[in-house]
Amino acid sequence: MDTKKIAILSIFTALCIGIQLAPRPPNIEFTSFICFVIGAVYGCVIGSSLGALTMFINGFLSPWGIAGMILPFQMAGMSLFGLAGGIFGKLINRRISKTRLSVEAAILGAFFTLMYDLITNFGFAILYGLAFIPILIFGMTFSIVHICCNTLLLGIGFAPLFRIIKNFQGESKE
Repeated sequence: MDTKKIAILSIFTALCIGIQLAPRPPNIEFTSFICFVIGAVYGCVIGSSLGALTMFINGFLSPWGIAGMILPFQMAGMSLFGLAGGIFGKLINRRISKTRLSVEAAILGAFFTLMYDLITNFGFAILYGLAFIPILIFGMTFSIVHICCNTLLLGIGFAPLFRIIKNFQGESKE
């Protein structure tokens, strides 16, 4: 990674950590949104590194307590958001409408939030020797909130933020 990419990764990691540490309700977060957008703009490596690094640091500083053994599952899940954003960013057509881009981002947000929740719930079940299905049922309310939040964030915020960052860099996809 060159110096510019390390600086970008550092800045957005600091932003995500600041947001993660701010008081908020459980499962309403902006990190997955930011990882997805940054992955779409800067590529899979930066996006997935941002997700993993943010969750690693958050695992020790979170106001909800130290993550413990679930940390690798959180890192993998959030890294997936950045990776997915990187792939999505490469597939965005220059002439795609803002509406279509928003709908696609919302659908991907819902899907990858579900994947994140499945990964972390699976990790929790394995680590504590619990059955996976009861863990899913117990966490269903949290997952629904998480999926709805990320679907809205990506549906409303992806297209404008993606285009703002691209325009700022002089790489407009329009």
